[in-house]
Amino acid sequence: MNLMLLNSDSIENNVAKISGRQFDHLTQVQRLTEGDFLNLGEINGTMGRGKINTLTDEHATISLELGAQPPKPLPITVILALPRPKMLRRVLQTIAAMGVKNVYLINSSRVEKSFWQSPFLQPEAIEEQLILGLEQAKDTILPSVHLRRLFKPFVEDELTDIVGGSTAIIAHPGAKKPCPINLNSQVTLAIGPEGGFIPYEVTKLSAIGFDPMHLGPRILRVETAVPALLSRLFPV
Repeated sequence: MNLMLLNSDSIENNVAKISGRQFDHLTQVQRLTEGDFLNLGEINGTMGRGKINTLTDEHATISLELGAQPPKPLPITVILALPRPKMLRRVLQTIAAMGVKNVYLINSSRVEKSFWQSPFLQPEAIEEQLILGLEQAKDTILPSVHLRRLFKPFVEDELTDIVGGSTAIIAHPGAKKPCPINLNSQVTLAIGPEGGFIPYEVTKLSAIGFDPMHLGPRILRVETAVPALLSRLFPV
């Protein structure tokens, strides 16, 4: 944890009270004591530092000095076929850490129906993983995650407006074109499940302007493909 993220409900008169996971990290991992400083941020707000005023066995109070802006987001919307639940947690953390702020989790022919019943899709479970990613990367702005269980209605009724005037890319094994590098424009990136989108899905996406592109001859897992694609499109 490089930045402790605070919910506005835990802040009163510029003093935060923390407990639970964050308190355990402060005392057991960082091993901070009264009078020490740490990096803090308010969810969807500014960043800065805090000074530990008091420590008990269960909570800490911290005076806040916030005001710094979080890093700029990546100019991208990610359309992601729903990964298997354990992988989803890692992918959400990665997406948040790398600066993506708009994500659509969609259905695909190769997405197992049982994935949509996962408790990891509950709003609080999704937010937990996003916060872990933001804390790693020292960011405060929560990504928006949208669930779309029906592929065809989503593509036909919503996706054209989402794409707008952006560069629309399908990350697809076997495509003829390589993925571009270092773009300066808004991007909409569609990433399929393990094995990629089926031909019908590629055709539907292509019909509204998506261009299939590859990352090379290797077939990558989704959790590997996501950071590889983001790093290629928007290198630091």
